[in-house]
Amino acid sequence: MNKSVNVIVYHGYGHTHNLVVYGHVFRFKAKNRQVYSDNLFTNIIHLIKLFILKPYPFIKVRLQFYGQTVYGHTEYDGFFRFEWEADKNVIAGWHGVKVAALGQNDVVLAEDDGLVYVPHITQFAFVSDIDDTIMISHSATIGRRLRELFIKNPRTRKTFADTRSLYNKLALSHTDLGHPNPFFYVSSSEWNLYNYLVETFRFNGLPEGTFLLNQIKRWRDLIKTGKTGHDGKLIRVMRILEAFPNQKFVFFGDNSQQDPLIYTTIARKYPEKIAAIYIRNIRKEKEVETRRLLDEIEKAQGIKTCLFDKSSDAIEYAVMTGLISV
Repeated sequence: MNKSVNVIVYHGYGHTHNLVVYGHVFRFKAKNRQVYSDNLFTNIIHLIKLFILKPYPFIKVRLQFYGQTVYGHTEYDGFFRFEWEADKNVIAGWHGVKVAALGQNDVVLAEDDGLVYVPHITQFAFVSDIDDTIMISHSATIGRRLRELFIKNPRTRKTFADTRSLYNKLALSHTDLGHPNPFFYVSSSEWNLYNYLVETFRFNGLPEGTFLLNQIKRWRDLIKTGKTGHDGKLIRVMRILEAFPNQKFVFFGDNSQQDPLIYTTIARKYPEKIAAIYIRNIRKEKEVETRRLLDEIEKAQGIKTCLFDKSSDAIEYAVMTGLISV
């Protein structure tokens, strides 16, 4: 093994005929084991380390899954994406994969274990934004966003009141504990923040799910974190819909940036697949425009929509419309 090479595998998703796993290969990646501290300096140092990395472009990578082997290459930024069809039927649940970075003569330079999630065949699947939908992030204001990132760690980041209750009720919507609805967390935040976000979600008791994030940034671009990638976000959501033809989707977002436009654009393209759109009303100055977009899609396609100020309002609407059972 080459200690200067680092492979990171993120949670994948899919079903027997369409499995997807993402990850990165780095020539160098700073050690970033989190120390959960209230010390401002400690938190700043840890955050900066998340952006100290050197991607390994165009290197050969190998995925192994239940005796099946798939090959690929990283892109210019070290990112890899495997998409394959399983040789055998894959039951619902989490399944292990192993990804290796290969050098000359296919010598393994580094490898990492990952997981791919195959959802149960349930009625609903949920796609949710993260910043200002689940977590208080102040995404529309770069100074306040960076303040949240710098002064807090994953366990001190605040989620909106009653969000845990809302999302866990949705996880069991029209199903049971043994067959939870799948969650896909899609954000303009970068892959640099993957472990940070996973820890925040687990610490706050949110449903396990698959994260789909934005292109990594280097330390010199830290100030631009979360400010790009809305077109990419639309594409990532559409890929999820195409991967799961049997489920109806419910979208959750906010109106701090582009979620209302992204979600209604997708709903126009796939009206038969979208059951509802929920938007957290973060920016009151955009409330009228947000209501117009939601009203248009509801009237044109019959898709239920909810513009809510508090998570408890979203729960009330979901109960009223039958999405959440009492």
